[in-house]
Amino acid sequence: MLPVTAEDHLNGPVAVLANSAAGRGRYSALLPRLLDGLAAAGRPIRLLTATGPAEAEAACRAAVADGAGALVAIGGDGTVHRALQAVAGTDVPFGPIPAGTGNDFALDTGFPADPLAAAEVIADAVRAGRTSAVDLARMTGGDGTERWYGAVLAAGFDAIVNERANRMRWPRGPRRYDLAILVELARLRPRRYTLRLDGVPHELDAVLVAVGNCPTYGGGMRICPDADPTDGLLDVVVAGRVNRRTLIRVKPRIYQGTHVSHPLVRSFRARTVELSAEGITTYADGERSLGLPVTISAVPGALRLLR
Repeated sequence: MLPVTAEDHLNGPVAVLANSAAGRGRYSALLPRLLDGLAAAGRPIRLLTATGPAEAEAACRAAVADGAGALVAIGGDGTVHRALQAVAGTDVPFGPIPAGTGNDFALDTGFPADPLAAAEVIADAVRAGRTSAVDLARMTGGDGTERWYGAVLAAGFDAIVNERANRMRWPRGPRRYDLAILVELARLRPRRYTLRLDGVPHELDAVLVAVGNCPTYGGGMRICPDADPTDGLLDVVVAGRVNRRTLIRVKPRIYQGTHVSHPLVRSFRARTVELSAEGITTYADGERSLGLPVTISAVPGALRLLR
C-alpha cells in the first residue's frame, strides 16, 4: 500500500461516524438527511461501521490512515471522544454534529444545537476549505498511555458516580444513574488529592475535581465556567471538604456556573496539570478513561474544526 499523502487528505472523502443509539435513538431517523446535508460539500461520503465504542475508535483511526479528507461524528460527547482520538494533532479537520444526550463539546465550540444546521455549517466549511483551530487536552497515564479529550475530565464525585452506575445491572436507563448518586452521596467523603499546576504542588482534600478544556459537561453543567478552548490553558475546579447537604445545595448552581463563588470551591488555571489520588478512575467527555495518577496538558490548536 502506498503511503497516504497530504494531497490525499485534501481531496479525500468525508468519513462519518454515526452513533444510532446516541440521544436514546431519537435522532436515528435523521441520518439520511444529515448525510445528504454533508454531501452538499461536493465530497464523497463514507459512512463508518462499528458496533461499539472500541470499534468506533478503530474505524476512525483507519479512515484517517486511509486518507479521509475530514471526519464527522454524529452523536453525543462519547461519540466525539472516540473520533477525537483519530484526528487530534493531525491535519484532518473534524466536525461534530450534536445528536446525543450530552453535546457539550459541539456546543461549547460554536456549533448549532440543531443537527441539520450543524451539518450545513460543516458542509459549507468543507466546501470552502475553512477550518478553525481549537485546543484539546492530552492525558498521559502512569503507564504512559495517552488519551485526548475535548470538554472536561471528571476526577471526583461525578467520576465515582459513573463508576457505580456502570457496575449496576438494575435499574435500566437514567434511573440507574439517579440511584448511583444516592448510593455515593451516602458514602461521600473528601479524598486527599495531590495537584501539580505547572510544577507547583498543592495538597488538598476534595470531593470533586474537574479539569476543563471547555466549560461544560453532563449536558450543559458549567462546571468550569471560565474555560476557553482557545486560550492554551486548562481550568481546574475543586470542591473541597463539602458535606452531603452542601453538595446537594450547590450542585444545581453548576448549570449557571455560579458554584465557583462558594467559599469551599477553588479554581485554578494551568498549562499542565498533574493529578493523583487513591482509587479514582477518571471520566473524560463522559467516557471511562484513565485511572489516577494522570498528567493533563493543554495542546494549543490540536484540532481543526470545520466551522
